Amino acid sequence: MHVGHLLQLDSLDLALLWGEEPLLGREISGVTATDLEDPARFLQEGEIVLSGLVWWSPGDDRVRTDRFVSALRTAGATALLAGEETHGAVPADLVDSCREHRVPLLSVPARTSFRAITEAVYLRQWGDLSRLPAPHYALPENVRTELSRLLDRGADPGELLDRAFSPLGAPPCYLLTSSGRTVARTPSAPPLPARRAALGLRGSSGVTLRIRADSGPYDTWHLHLPEAADVPPRVLHEIAEIVAQSRDDHDRRRTAGRRAQDELMTLIASTHDDVKAVELALAACGLPAEGPYRVLAATLDTEVAVDALTEALSHFAAPFAVGAAPDGGAIAVAHAPDADWSQLAAAWPLLEDCRPDVPLHAGASAPVEASELGAALGQARYALAAARTASPGGARVTAVEDLSTLESLLAGVPADVRAAYCARTLGPLLKADTTSHATLLETLEVFLAHNCSWARTAEALHLHVNTVHYRIERIELLTGRDLSRLDHKLDLRAALLCR
Repeated sequence: MHVGHLLQLDSLDLALLWGEEPLLGREISGVTATDLEDPARFLQEGEIVLSGLVWWSPGDDRVRTDRFVSALRTAGATALLAGEETHGAVPADLVDSCREHRVPLLSVPARTSFRAITEAVYLRQWGDLSRLPAPHYALPENVRTELSRLLDRGADPGELLDRAFSPLGAPPCYLLTSSGRTVARTPSAPPLPARRAALGLRGSSGVTLRIRADSGPYDTWHLHLPEAADVPPRVLHEIAEIVAQSRDDHDRRRTAGRRAQDELMTLIASTHDDVKAVELALAACGLPAEGPYRVLAATLDTEVAVDALTEALSHFAAPFAVGAAPDGGAIAVAHAPDADWSQLAAAWPLLEDCRPDVPLHAGASAPVEASELGAALGQARYALAAARTASPGGARVTAVEDLSTLESLLAGVPADVRAAYCARTLGPLLKADTTSHATLLETLEVFLAHNCSWARTAEALHLHVNTVHYRIERIELLTGRDLSRLDHKLDLRAALLCR
């Protein structure tokens, strides 16, 4: 269930005070009612928060409101539902704070009880379990026993789904991650492209249950039946609990392999070049002995970056290892003999949709051999810097092959280096308080954009050609560059791109 679904329930009469469409499509994992000023430690990610605003008083300053909303943002709350009964309306400061922290805000009229909202959420997720006789609708004892046996021997999720749904007529069912990757499916379920799967998770058709597990925003598992099959809600609940145990086993195995992967990433990031040690570390992570490999780098909080790269690379069949970078963020090494890495860029927006409020960037190296992994990490980090510059507020993955223009190449240069080069090269033209210099800067941009054509520059600026000649001469005098020389033209063009 999503926040947008709550707004569609006429019986609740909720009103949207702030919330962008992608945020309203985030899944609700549960409900918590609180009037604590800092409720973060009591919240779980994905929950909606109900508050009567008892903690707020008309004389409070904005700091108190920001502290409350910031706690919701930190805990990963899906939305705040604020009651109007205590103060007669939702305070304007709260609306502003939710907008600033990107937490959707809904107002709850006095006639709507928090209990009604809570029941609406859980009724949508699990059905009205209180009306279903448990002995009739629970999984048969023999099925539960067999599923427990399968869990004990480490059966994969696909086998669990097949056995669990066979007595129910074997309806099509998928186990999907939040980014739309299919973890497992029943034999009757056809292959489902990740984009369609992600839309299905966020849509209103079918039935979707979130698997309770200690997972991040990108790799949370969901049990998804694309059609409203005649499966009792209590049975789905029990199957989801069994799948959650399988997820726990999956996470324990992944954690067990993290040490070897972290050691590989530390070795790649070190200054010495011990090829034999790198080859042994690759083997310890289960990667093939021979390349080519690609190295990827991502920033953000280290754990979040590791989760993001792991989920992104899990969309493909290539073997990979992901670990923490010694200086923060995450590094991945993927075996890349035949992989179409343009697909990685196509899959990246699916991860952004899982957490649209957090910019997600990554960089990828060119294919290299084991002896070149250290240099490839430098390439990946340069491409990462280019991705952040090109899309500072959104999501982007950039490979070094994408840096095919001067503009894209310069995007990876550190911001302070770009600023210093721009100031040194353009010099007086950057004095914004001087109107004549601002005019000269505009003329330079148009002149270079029109391949240094005097006539086309004059036409674009609505000037006489002689005026353009005069301005270019002034530019050459102030910058010390000769615009009849190709290298000087490139110097000035690069400086303009570095602004």
